[in-house]
Amino acid sequence: MQVQTQDKYTLTFWEKLYIPEILKGMKLTFGQMVKKKDTREYPEEKWVPPSSYRGAPVLVQEENGIERCVACGLCSRVCPALAIEVQAAETTDEKERYPELFEINMLRCIFCGFCEEVCPEEAIVMSPTYEMVFTKYEDAILDKEKLLTPVEQLRPRLEFLRAHR
Repeated sequence: MQVQTQDKYTLTFWEKLYIPEILKGMKLTFGQMVKKKDTREYPEEKWVPPSSYRGAPVLVQEENGIERCVACGLCSRVCPALAIEVQAAETTDEKERYPELFEINMLRCIFCGFCEEVCPEEAIVMSPTYEMVFTKYEDAILDKEKLLTPVEQLRPRLEFLRAHR
């Protein structure tokens, strides 16, 4: 039984010389050399992230100084890295509970945004913060006082979340 094969492709005279292909490659290379570079002089020139950027998670603090969190604990339950710890306490204010202890271990946090998605009060959001340096392990565990951020600083992110839910 014979198997039929297709005829081999024969190169033209110019293709045998390879000169047109070399010239195309050189044109592409020189085009990249003269193109404007997208380099940022980092410490002097800061990057401003868009409102869709997911940076470090923070707690939202209202204008009157009270946090939005009602210590439901959904953020700690949904966290795949087990980075969030919440302990609730009772209060006599308009909301019945508040977080007595709220800690995020930033060495464990994977910036997934699940805590932000599950929060019914929009109390925890991903901030535009991308610069974090810790010299000791204890510095990487952020408590409620370090996490509280005024709502005005988080307004673009909150508006983005409301528009895309």
